[in-house]
Amino acid sequence: MRTSMMLSLALSAAFGVSALAFAGPGDGGFGAGPRDHHAEGMMAMRGLNLTDAQKAQVKQIVRQSFATLKTQEQAVRQQREAFEALSPSASNYQSAAASLAQAEANLTSARITARAAVTAQIYNSVLNAAQQSQYATQKAAFAARKAQWQQFKAEHPLPASAGSAQ
Repeated sequence: MRTSMMLSLALSAAFGVSALAFAGPGDGGFGAGPRDHHAEGMMAMRGLNLTDAQKAQVKQIVRQSFATLKTQEQAVRQQREAFEALSPSASNYQSAAASLAQAEANLTSARITARAAVTAQIYNSVLNAAQQSQYATQKAAFAARKAQWQQFKAEHPLPASAGSAQ
């Protein structure tokens, strides 16, 4: 159970969901990071029937990605905490805000780049040709379902009062 749960988390992180958002307490990750809405990759990985060896490879690739981003994430967290401790009347408040914004932007860029690198590495070095084909098919099917949902939402908007109640 624990192994399959860990694999699900690892695959989710590797294929479209921020790796940092899925690391739980005690996993060496961050645990409480914001979740991205990139379920596309997670859905596409289901049904690929990875072997135990492939699962181990994926786990190793994802762990390396966690380690790469961990230091940068910690530095940004410390910078954010320092900024939040500042009073808006502090002389360096605006420059601290600009510095934090740049650090957050750099971290976001690093996360996206790392996620793409993990995805490419798993796709190119772990999945066999049949799994790659199945992945592409499942990813296309997910994209079609997502487009249908977006169209449905556009055709059936929520009433204006739904978001402003109370």
